[in-house]
Amino acid sequence: MTDFVLDQSIIPGVVLAGGRSSRMGRDKAGVTLSGRSLLDHVLSRLSPQITQIAINADEVGGHDLPVVSDRIPGKAGPMAGIHAAMVYGAGLPATHVVTVSVDCPFFPTDLVSRLVTAIDHPDRIAIAASQGRSHPVFGLWPTALAADLATWVKTDDKRRVRDFLLRHDVTEVPFPLHPTRASLLDPFFNINTPDDLMEAERWLEALRA
Repeated sequence: MTDFVLDQSIIPGVVLAGGRSSRMGRDKAGVTLSGRSLLDHVLSRLSPQITQIAINADEVGGHDLPVVSDRIPGKAGPMAGIHAAMVYGAGLPATHVVTVSVDCPFFPTDLVSRLVTAIDHPDRIAIAASQGRSHPVFGLWPTALAADLATWVKTDDKRRVRDFLLRHDVTEVPFPLHPTRASLLDPFFNINTPDDLMEAERWLEALRA
């Protein structure tokens, strides 16, 4: 047993918005869904859950929030963004930082609280899952792992997220599908292409009904 208790009120969050967006053809953060940018949708869901938010990107306009650029050069993928989030969190200082992806506008409004319940010691990672699939970009990460993650990104040729997770204590937290008027929505539905954006518009209408 451990006496470690993580206080949700002091956990910072970072929106991962620094990807290449090659399949979308433009920066996802500024893509508009029902008249609002994806970044605004994500911030509206994350803001009630935590008190400090930063954005992982090269630059972002229209928001008075800290921008946290990748520390690892070369657009090294989502784990480079998670590393930047860890470094940001460590500098506050905070023991853990939560990450979410800018292309998932429907993620759960209880994401952080449920991830927190899975943290029973300072070195544990908690990641979200749904329908039997893990979603590591939605995770609660110990900031003390920043140096290890940086080394892994720089030296692992494949950079498969699951390979990094295998090096550490990880708990997957399953989230249920969300009922809508149309059918069940995976809350981690992500928008990679213009067709995905059209589908997200339909899901948004179903959620509003």
